[in-house]
Amino acid sequence: MPTSDSSATREWRVFRGDGVPRPDGAAELPPAPPWRTFHGGPPLPPPFQEGRETDRRLGAFAHTAPLGEAALNVVNAALCLRRPLLVTGPPGSGKSTLAYHIAHELQLGPVLYWPISSRTTLQQGLYAYDAIGRVQDTAVVRESTRSATVAAPAADPNHLAGPHSIGDYLVLGPLGTALLPHTRPRVLLVDELDKSDMDLPNDLLSVFEEGAYVVPELVRSREREVSVLTEDALGRAPITEGRVQCREFPVVVVTSNGEREFPPAFLRRCLRLELPIPGLDALATMVAAHFSTRVAEEARDVIATFHERSVAHGSLAIDQLLNAVHLLTQGSPPPRDGRWDELMTSVWRRLNDY
Repeated sequence: MPTSDSSATREWRVFRGDGVPRPDGAAELPPAPPWRTFHGGPPLPPPFQEGRETDRRLGAFAHTAPLGEAALNVVNAALCLRRPLLVTGPPGSGKSTLAYHIAHELQLGPVLYWPISSRTTLQQGLYAYDAIGRVQDTAVVRESTRSATVAAPAADPNHLAGPHSIGDYLVLGPLGTALLPHTRPRVLLVDELDKSDMDLPNDLLSVFEEGAYVVPELVRSREREVSVLTEDALGRAPITEGRVQCREFPVVVVTSNGEREFPPAFLRRCLRLELPIPGLDALATMVAAHFSTRVAEEARDVIATFHERSVAHGSLAIDQLLNAVHLLTQGSPPPRDGRWDELMTSVWRRLNDY
């Protein structure tokens, strides 16, 4: 296989899975394949850095449960090939948090979160347009203009506020924001795609393949360049002639609980990764990330019991373990006796029992 001198000496796995943020310039992705190279513009700077949402997801210490060699290879292959990563596994296996680990370690800014339900459509992920709000505001402005003209016919009408730009009524969704032409890729978490309508995976094919989409409302607008709101807090971005194309294809992490099969055409465009139930060491690492190493050691028996129940019965989530450990850290935790076991039966109720 032909390789350049630089590619022969560079470590192709940019994501190490150790939870340690890479220094500036050290986390650049390998060049995209020619068939996955996009040229959207004008280029936008990277977004502001991650905030409290990452701490909430990963813990203040941002430790990460170690991934195996095979899993690391799959994640890095998805990054290198600019392909979506389809992550499956039981609840609590860390599917969703993987997106936050990638964004944190590679310093790619806040994760764009798109939760999926049976009513989710492709357009909801791309953008929302408040046509009714625009019509109402335009009517108010016209009425104000008419009243001001009657009261002061000699006044300069240019001082009156005109209708707002169409961009004030259009908000890009998580997918639409991820495909903006940022100079570094955004991380998009498409959570629980298996809960979607049957058509959504097929609807995503063109967007994932072309890295682009069109906003018809902006195509019909007389404004050539429109500044629209984005999924990022207080964020805005320019869109020219109603078309958006990425510059760097986003890091797309799609999660699934394995409740249904996806179309072959969709699966062909994804790299698949299956995560197992976390082991004892991985669970202890997660607890330490949210509390401390000392707390994780003190709660070792609770972690072991949780792991035993999770393996035996399944359908337990990591936040149920964190809930139990949090109770232990309170000033007067319940006694660790039969009453504690009864409490854990409630806290650790299996997800498929609801």
